[in-house]
Order: sequence, then C-alpha cells, then structure tokens
Amino acid sequence: MFTRRGAEPPVAPWIRTRLRAAPGAAVALALLVLATVCLAASFPRAVDRYEDAGLRRAVADATALRTSVQMSAPPPSLGATQKERESVLRPDSVREQYRSILKVIERPLVADPGQSAYGVRTTKSLEAPEKWLPRPTGLPAQMTLATQNGLADHSRLRAGRLPRADGTVTASTPELEAAVTKETADSLHIKVGSVIHVPAVERAPLAVRVTGVVAPRDPEGAYWATQPILRTPSLVRLPAQGAEPSIYWLGALLLAPDAAPALLGTPGAPARYWHLAPSPAALTASELPRLASAIAALESGPGLLKVRALTDPEADASTDLDDVLASYARLRSGIRPLVAVAAFGSATVAAVVLLMAGGLAADRRRGELALLRARGVSLRGLTVRLSAETAVVAVPAAALGLAGALLAVPYGRLPYAVWTAAAVALLACAMLPVRAWITHRAVRVHGAREDLASARPSRRRTVAELTLLVLASAAVFALRSRGTSGGSGGSAGSGDPADLDASASGDQLVALAPVLIGVIAALLLVRLYPLPLRWLARPAGRLRGAVGHLSLARAGRTSVSTVLPLLALLTALTTAAFGGSVLAGVADARDRAALLSLGADARVEVMGALPAGLPDQLRSAPGVREVTPLSIGYQARPGTGTETVPLAGVDPEGYARLARSTHLGAFPADELTAPADARPTKSSGSSGSSKKGASSESPLPALASPAVAERFGTQPFPVRLEDGSEITVRITVVRELTPAVSGTEFLVVDRAGLGAVPARPTALLLTGDRMEAGALRKAAGTAADVRLRADERAQYVDSPLQSGAERVYAVAVAAASAYAVLALLLALVRAAPERTALLARLRTMGLTRGQGRRLLVLEALPQALLAAVGGALTGWAAVRLLAPGVDLTAVALATPGGSPPPGTAALHTDPASLFLPALAVLLVATGIAAAQAWWTGRRGSVRELRAGDAR
Repeated sequence: MFTRRGAEPPVAPWIRTRLRAAPGAAVALALLVLATVCLAASFPRAVDRYEDAGLRRAVADATALRTSVQMSAPPPSLGATQKERESVLRPDSVREQYRSILKVIERPLVADPGQSAYGVRTTKSLEAPEKWLPRPTGLPAQMTLATQNGLADHSRLRAGRLPRADGTVTASTPELEAAVTKETADSLHIKVGSVIHVPAVERAPLAVRVTGVVAPRDPEGAYWATQPILRTPSLVRLPAQGAEPSIYWLGALLLAPDAAPALLGTPGAPARYWHLAPSPAALTASELPRLASAIAALESGPGLLKVRALTDPEADASTDLDDVLASYARLRSGIRPLVAVAAFGSATVAAVVLLMAGGLAADRRRGELALLRARGVSLRGLTVRLSAETAVVAVPAAALGLAGALLAVPYGRLPYAVWTAAAVALLACAMLPVRAWITHRAVRVHGAREDLASARPSRRRTVAELTLLVLASAAVFALRSRGTSGGSGGSAGSGDPADLDASASGDQLVALAPVLIGVIAALLLVRLYPLPLRWLARPAGRLRGAVGHLSLARAGRTSVSTVLPLLALLTALTTAAFGGSVLAGVADARDRAALLSLGADARVEVMGALPAGLPDQLRSAPGVREVTPLSIGYQARPGTGTETVPLAGVDPEGYARLARSTHLGAFPADELTAPADARPTKSSGSSGSSKKGASSESPLPALASPAVAERFGTQPFPVRLEDGSEITVRITVVRELTPAVSGTEFLVVDRAGLGAVPARPTALLLTGDRMEAGALRKAAGTAADVRLRADERAQYVDSPLQSGAERVYAVAVAAASAYAVLALLLALVRAAPERTALLARLRTMGLTRGQGRRLLVLEALPQALLAAVGGALTGWAAVRLLAPGVDLTAVALATPGGSPPPGTAALHTDPASLFLPALAVLLVATGIAAAQAWWTGRRGSVRELRAGDAR
C-alpha cells in the first residue's frame, strides 16, 4: 500500500486485513479472553457475596440483645428543678438526642431506623400489690414501666386501644394508661381495663390502667428482642434463703411516650435509653476492620465522648457486636487461605493458557513476521501493529466478559472486577507482541532447532528455577509451621478483626504453595524428560519396524516450549488434587462428626425405657440393617465420689460389630462379656430385684475412656447406678471413642451384669442405608427422639460463608481442569501441521493408515504419561506436604464452643481427585492424536506436500 511522502502509514487497513485473513484465530482469541475475563471478574464478586452473606447471617443468628448498641443515661440529676428533670424525659428531648446520636456513628456502622428504639424506662422494678396477679411462691409480681417509641408501628392491636397521655403529664400525675403484650397478658392474667398500682414517692400509689393488648409484628426483631422483658414476662428466682425457692413474675407495662415524666414520681429510677440496631444491608466483610473501629469508638472512644456531650456526662454504651464480628473473622480467616489456593491455581493455569495462545499465534505467523523483519520493518513498529491487532479483538471481548460477570454475579465490589478484567485484557494484548519481540529481535529467516532432548538449560533458567524452588520451600515450611503452632483455622490470636485481617494478608505465599510445587515439578520433569527417551531410543532402534523408533525420535524432538503446557497441566492437576482432597475432606469431616455425635446412622432415644416391641418394629423399617439396643445412665457415680459418669449397658456381640463398622473404638467382644459366675447380689441396705448387681468377687469387665481409666486404674471399683443399685466393675478395655456415648468420660459394660431396671434399653443405634426419617419417627412414636446422620450432618453447615466457599472452590477447580484440557488442545493444535505433513510424507513412503495412527499415539504417549504421572505424584506430594498446616474445621464444621476430636477435619489424599484427572489427561492426549491420524488418513497428501511447504 502506497502513502504520501511524510505521511504515517495507515494501521487500520493492515489490521483489518490480518483479521480477515485468519478469522478463526481471532474468534478463538476473543472467546478465550471473554471466558477468562468472565471467570476472573466473577471471582472477587462471588467472594464478596458469600462473605457478606456470612457476616449478615452471623449478626442475624446472634440475639439482638448482643448485636444492638445499647446507650443509656442515668436518671436526671436531683440538683435540677423538678421542671428541668421532667423536660429531660419528655419525648421531644429524647427524640432529638436520638437523632444527634445517629450523626455521631461512624460508617460503616449504620443504624437501622426501623428496628432501633429509644425511650424512658424504670431501671428498678416496681412491686404490684394486686392479689389477682399470679404469685408462684407468694411473692407479689413486679413491673417495669417503659415509654418506648413506635409502639403502633411495631405491633398489632389485639384488644382495646393504645395508651394515651391526656394533658401535660408531670411527676405528680396520679393515673396513667398502658398496654401489654399478649404474652404478658396471658401469663399475668391481665385484661383490658385492669388497673395495676405501683409504688410512688411521698404520695398515693400510681395507678396504671391497661387500655390495650398488642402482639409484636416482628417478635425477634431488635425493637422487641433488645429488651425481651417488654415482650415476654419472666419468672425471677431470688437467691435461696431456705428450703423453698423464692420466685416472682416480672412483666412490663408499655406507656405512651408523653407519660415519661410521671416515672419521676416512682422509686423506679427512670433512665433514658437509645438502642441502635445495626443495619444488615450496611454490613460488609470488606469493611470489617473499620466496622470494629467504629464500634470501639462508640463504646469507649471519641464517639462515646460526643454522645456524652449530647446527652449526659455519665451516659454509657455497651454491645457484644464486636465479639460477634471477631467470631466471624476467625471463621473467615480459616476459610480464606483454602479458597486462595484454588484461586491462585486457576489463575496460574489461565495465565499459562493465555501465554500458550500467544505462543501458538506467534509460531503460526513465524514466517510472516520473519519476512517483515527481513524487509525492514522495525521491531517497535512490528510490536505496535501486533498490539493493535490483538487489542482490537481482546478489548471488546474483555468488555463483554466483564459485562457477563456483572450479570452473572450482580453483587460485589466493582473495582476489583474491573481490575481483574483489565489485567486479563492486558495479558491477552501483550502475549503476541512480547513473544514476537523476543523471537524476532534479530533479523533471521530460519531459526535453529530447539529440540528438548538436545537443548541445554541456560544459567538464567537455572537461577530462576532455584529461586522458585526456594519460594516453594519457604511456602511449604510456613504452612506446616503455622499448622503445628495452632492450625490454619484462625483460632489462635486475639480475635480482633483487624488483627485477623492483617494475619490473613500474610497468607499469600502460603496459598501459592500448591502452585509453586506444580511449577517446580514441571521444571524438574522437563529437565528429566529427555533421559528416559535417550535410554529407550537405542533398544527401540533394534526392533523390527520403524514406528517405535520413529515415535521416540519424534517425542525427543519436541520443542523446549513444552514446558508451558506441562506447567499448565501439572498446576491444574495439583490444584484439582488439592481441591478435590479439600472437598472430600470437608465431606468426610462432616460425616465423621455426625457419626461421633450419634454413634451410628440413626439414633432413637427416650428419657425412660423404650417400648418392648420397638426394636423389632425398627428392624423392619426401610433401609435398616441392624439395631443395637443400649441401656444408658447418665448419672452413674463411680467410686466413692460425687462425680457422675455416663454408663452404657450393651450386648457385647452386637456392640462390638457396631464399633468395628463405625470405626469408633473397635474391641473384641469377649473382653466385655460378663463372666458366667458374676451372679447378681443385693446391695447393702436394699431389697428387691431393682437393687441387684454384679458381685464384688466377679466384677464386670468395662470399656472406659482414657480419663476414667486413668482415674480408677485396673482394680475393681463400685459404681452406683441411677436407681440406687450398685455394681462392681474392672476396666479391661480403654478406647478414646465409643458409639454409645460421646465425650471424654464414659463406661460401657455388659447388660447381662446389670439389674432388671438398669438393663432396660433406653436408646437404639441403627445402621443401614437410605433410612427414611418419616418411617422411623412413625415407628418410634412421638415420645422418642429420632435423629438421623444425614440430618445431623446438615447442621454443620450453618453459614453462607461455608457453603459459598465450597461453591467457589468447586468452580475454581473445575475452571482449572477446563483450562488444563484447553492447554492440552493448544499444544496438540500447535504440533498438528507438522504431524500432518509428516504423515503425508511417510504415506508416500508406504506407511499404512494403521501405522500412522500408532505413530501419532506413541509420539503423544510419552508427554501424556509425563503429565499424568507427574500430575498425580505432584498432587499427592502437595497434599502430604501441606496437610499438617491445613485445618478444614472452619469450612467443614460450624461448632462454636466445641472442638472435634483430633483428625476429624484433617486433610487427606483423595484417590479419585488424584487419578481421575490424570487419567483424563492421558485419554484426551492419546484420543486427539488418534483422531488426528484418522482425519489425516482420510485426506489427500497433495496439500501437505505442495511446493513451498515450510514443514
């Protein structure tokens, strides 16, 4: 194309020409960038979504009494005039102070106006002398008087009308109106029109007439739940002063806000309060440190000083919201590193695939670009043209991918999605120009061969590999050290959200450990790959036929750039193995925890004795394979002390089978069988069959926990049962776990050595498959507690943080696997023209179609085996190396306040995650090679052998 002298050559026509010359490559690049950007931009938004949902669930599950910020001011000062004291309690003054407090709160802590409340209430309960109010132990009921705002908006009128304050209410007003909730009315026998008198100061008692009964619209909302006494009366137990307990009812009378000054005439010490409920929509996990700082400022910092300046110098603030946030931060700190492992693995594989796509485009156009350089095109001009050509395709595709991510995950922070999309687009635009700039820095038409078997690694490559080796070793060491010093669940530390976030920021290198292990393995395998080929080439040359020798020679001539597809495959296989092991470990931990809780696949238990025919009925239920009866007494007293230990009476044969099948403390049945000469005897000072037990001459053998065995040793000792009978036992078996009872202290004996009453079954342990909960509950009746292992397992997932992390992890592992397959396809597509030309030439020399298929399959087999075997070994090594530092408790088990037994939530290798992806790689590689040979055999050889073919 000719241009005027001095004018810049047009760029757009050349770009348009190149895009028209290879539309398939442009469309493939656009699809790759679109999919990668969509996944990359969706990831941070998906993490934001489940982390924010988990935070809001944590706040919602905690009671409003804990999460609300409760502010209060003491009663008005006695030094002020009565009129001034009354004006402080009037609703206009309290409302204005509430609005001022809202302005003091620092974001991101935002109050929910619909659930926040303010008003005046008595801080001391007032005795109501009415005889018709219930008196459980003779003590009169007591009342709390409150003037909370918004009663009409937060309740439904069930009877009567809402209270009013006629005229100007003062401390000397003799009578007021009030409303009560339906629960208060039912419990205290209050009706519309009832009059309740409460004490007054230096005058007649204050009469409170009930004008209405209301029902809360949202009983669990912060408006009612912050002060539960306003909604539900309670029985108050005084410290015991004698044999009979002292109990009285405590209820609440809801006055009109204008009636607050009348409380000054009572000894109730009225105080103002402002209860600020946090707005759920404003709670975001990304602002957790700032949220903790805002709460601290309001509790004991500058915010509290401002509140005191606006309300009262002695105003106070308190909340447990900071504890709730700290508990959530600990859970999140245990989950984040595991999700980061999948994120880094998937990102690495995606980046490698983008680099391979750029390498494929550069190789496809190697002759064209070399010719342009030979004709005088500058390196800078060539790079600019290729950048513009790639950007025309990649930038619109990235924009579409970002739009798709925003539509697929409409929640989350936008800047993170935009930055990830921009990073992917930049990598996609730079991969072809950078590769061309590196390859064509020197003007040359023909390049030297770069066979893997003959190329020698450079010093720079050796230094880079050693650097990666050091980084990988440091990451593995850091993760293992953290595991031995307290686990990765974030359980250690102060619990402050800011501290936990700072600690989590140091987990980047740790999360890169599996990826670095895959990188090191890829580089190591590439170095070792030529050795077996050289060893096999000589004996293969002596075989009859040229296919085997030729395939090994072709495999040895693989380009050194095979490190990229091998890196993608090993990283993907390592991520899949690690991720599959994590998901399998989470599922196993929940199953194990549910089994530890129940002792079997289902548990049926009652407070007393089970009906005689119930075991036979449950045996006939669908899915039930075996029923093991138990006689459990939770108040058995071993020795002469007052401490109690759960004691279970079992049938040794059936119980031994159950313990063996559940892997909960297996033992030989004969070690628990009662001896034949253990004759029941009467305990001293008792009579009747209910006082029988094993004689002291022949004690019952017992299975005990380590704690009980350490306390009583192997000598016989007495055990007093709940019915008063006494048996003598001797510990013969010690196990940490047993199906009958969970916990660290238990005794298990043969039921045959117990009396008639203690030996009656109180629980049944059921084993089987696909048991129906409805059928079991129908057979057991309403009095029995029926719990299934599946239901128990579902209770361990009570936070969107756990379920969301699992979904993101699974998607990341699936994406890494898909990119690995794509990397394999790109590697095979890159070698396809050369293989096609080779088959065409060999066919002219007499190679049959069957030999051609075998040649391509055998040529692809060494690399496929290298990737499959290396990937399986690398995944196994990564899991074994990182397992001591990975604690799955945070993801698997939602058990606040309790810790599972050691090993319950440990990371173990999952055979399916190791071998299935590796087998898939092997099958895909050989299958594509066979398909290529078949397709090439159907086509003619003229096109591949025409003059000018560079291959």
